[in-house]
Formats: sequence, C-alpha cells, structure tokens
Amino acid sequence: MAEDSKSRTGSAGRFGARYGRVARKRISEIEANMNENHTCPDCGSNSVDRKGTGIWACGRCDYKFAGGTYRPETPAGATVKRSIRAALADEE
Repeated sequence: MAEDSKSRTGSAGRFGARYGRVARKRISEIEANMNENHTCPDCGSNSVDRKGTGIWACGRCDYKFAGGTYRPETPAGATVKRSIRAALADEE
C-alpha cells in the first residue's frame, strides 16, 4: 500500500499525510519541473543544473548564470527580454 501511494505523490511522498493534497501536488510539480533538462543559453546543450537558490550552471561549458529559484528563466524574465528586444528593434 505504501509503494502505491508514493508513486502517485512523486517527490512529495516524503511528507506523508501532512500539509494537504494541494500543497504536496504543487511541490511535486515544482520539483519535477526543476529537475527537467534545461537548455544552456551559452552553448545550447541540455545540461543545465541548479547549483543553489537561483544559481544555474551548464555541465558542458561551465557557464554560470542567475535565474529563478526553481527555473533557469522566469516568466517575468522572458517578458523583459521580449520587451528589450522589441525596443531595440524599434530604434533601428
């Protein structure tokens, strides 16, 4: 019985019955997303790993950069990058 419930909860199975279903599900989704393969902005390989809170490094080219806590690029950062690119295009 314990093995079946752990396979459904993913990484949040370590919390057992504590903290509620929704909180455990959110943690499981965040951690699964954090552990996915991420693309390096410098060399383009899928070998970016989280080194610390907001610190990401490529395992292939050793490029280190700051990003979000759980994702290398945050949605707000992507929006800012798009608006900067659009502003630079308007100047030309």
